[in-house]
Amino acid sequence: MVICNACRYCEGYCAVFPAMELRRGFSSGDLSYLANLCHDCRGCYYACQYAPPHEFALNLPKILSQVRAETYREYAWPRPLAGVFQRNGMFVSLLMAIVIALVLALANGLQSSSVLYAPHIGPGAFYAVIPGIVMIVVGSATFGFALLAFAMGFMNFWKDTGGGAVAQARPLFKAVSDVLTLRNLGGGGHGCNNEGEAFSMARRYAHQLVFYGFLFCFASTTTAAIYEHLLGVLAPYPFFSIPVLLGTIGGIGMLLGTAGLVWVKIKSDPAPAAKSLMGADYALLLLLFLSSATGLLLLLLRDTGAMGILLALHLGVILSFFLTLPYSKFVHGVYRSAALLRNAAEHPAE
Repeated sequence: MVICNACRYCEGYCAVFPAMELRRGFSSGDLSYLANLCHDCRGCYYACQYAPPHEFALNLPKILSQVRAETYREYAWPRPLAGVFQRNGMFVSLLMAIVIALVLALANGLQSSSVLYAPHIGPGAFYAVIPGIVMIVVGSATFGFALLAFAMGFMNFWKDTGGGAVAQARPLFKAVSDVLTLRNLGGGGHGCNNEGEAFSMARRYAHQLVFYGFLFCFASTTTAAIYEHLLGVLAPYPFFSIPVLLGTIGGIGMLLGTAGLVWVKIKSDPAPAAKSLMGADYALLLLLFLSSATGLLLLLLRDTGAMGILLALHLGVILSFFLTLPYSKFVHGVYRSAALLRNAAEHPAE
């Protein structure tokens, strides 16, 4: 960062460099902030005169990726679980396999085959296979714990990077705008350099499909809860109902987005990438892909005898997702959003 601060050739490339220029020295908190403000567009790597084969061998995208991974461990809550990030891809994949197998085994063990493999149609059909109270209690407990872990991680990050008030209107509005548009994945307006020196918006568009697909799926779950608990209407709902339409749009978006991100990673130049961290990326993308794929498959076959086993499979994937949320690559959204909020507060004139 000292080299970059002296050079400043990449001054307009992304939000990292204007934020860097406000500093003469760099504490560990400063480095955590700048690393999470980086969106890994890699334009600076191809423009840098000090990149390999120069003797400085400066590889800013790679080293900032490594620092980001360190911040995930440093700010994790509770602290004893921070080691999960050490081999994150293996942890997420293994836990997912165990949870899915456990849910399927419990479904087979606790329900007779005449119930599990029989067609169930009409309101409350899902609850004939797995009781509603089980879904609500397990889902609420795991998701609630994930939200608490996210909040604690956010506060740890915020304190380490300077503290101060969080809810200031203008910075908050700008940060939310940056998050919702994924503006910094535009690489200064031309796109990212994931496939070499050529610019491309493919990564930004794929991220947006995943991001908005996830939000649509969350909105689907929320409206379904309103239908059931406030309106007294039990699932499954008609295809043209709001929960099903939102879930279908979100599921398709997540399928396309995760596939797009995997394709971008496969085609990308490995030089500015931290190879040791790729497992965590692929594990999260696989989990998101399976969440949407099993949900859409359940929707298509919900009136058949396959519904029971597909419901158990889908809930096993979702439970795996909830359990790994605070200890997977998903946390990058929390710290990147915090870094964008910090950046907006530091540049009040923009």
